[in-house]
Amino acid sequence: MQDNHKGETGGGKRRSLEGLPSIRPFVAGIDLGSERHWVCAPTADRTAREVADFGATTPELMRMAQWLKERQVESIAMESTGVYWIAPHEVLEAEGFEVLLVDTRQLARVPGRDKKTDPTDCEWIQRLHSCGLLRGSFRPGEEVCMLRTLVRDKANLVGERGDWVRRMQKSLDQMNVRVHRAVSDIDGVTGMAILRAIAAGERDARNLAKLRDRRCRKSEEEIAEQLSGHWREDHLFSLQQALKMYDAIQQRIDD
Repeated sequence: MQDNHKGETGGGKRRSLEGLPSIRPFVAGIDLGSERHWVCAPTADRTAREVADFGATTPELMRMAQWLKERQVESIAMESTGVYWIAPHEVLEAEGFEVLLVDTRQLARVPGRDKKTDPTDCEWIQRLHSCGLLRGSFRPGEEVCMLRTLVRDKANLVGERGDWVRRMQKSLDQMNVRVHRAVSDIDGVTGMAILRAIAAGERDARNLAKLRDRRCRKSEEEIAEQLSGHWREDHLFSLQQALKMYDAIQQRIDD
């Protein structure tokens, strides 16, 4: 196998193109891996194909791009394998190549593979791509990808913030301080004002009710009725810690 997969350093294993006619001669196929990537591209004289392997490091990806440029490759197909495709895709796209990210299920559905003629996955991908049988998955432009990263990060933080709100409510429930009954949203203006006052040491239900926002539908008396509880030190400590985590996550969201 080692002789079959040597790249430019070993002379390359050349195979003639047979079977379906090639309608896109200037294309390549990549079989992605965690440590090495196998690349199949046409030879310089367009009479055969050759396979080379490259490491997964950025310098090796740049060497791969140069190798493909020397063979005048215009379009490259690769499988959407885990996260291994991200770095090669971004490097090759930045180098001016058209890069097709192909769903693995699409490759599995194509019949007629003969492993005697296409023993490696990269050769099979290149063959299908040259015959026009592959369709790339949608991938937005660079600016949209960058925005999507931030939106996903924010969504994760919002989820974490919600977890800490639930922990604060649990601490309050164990002390029978029914903030979630006094106001509609525990993390709303009035709810957070009451939570911060409790964390700061306020225990008088009437004083806590005075923090009511003027838009609240319930009166101070109704709110005060829900805020009388027994104040256990362990639950108060848990509430304070949860509030600190909530504030820290909120700061990350603001950033």
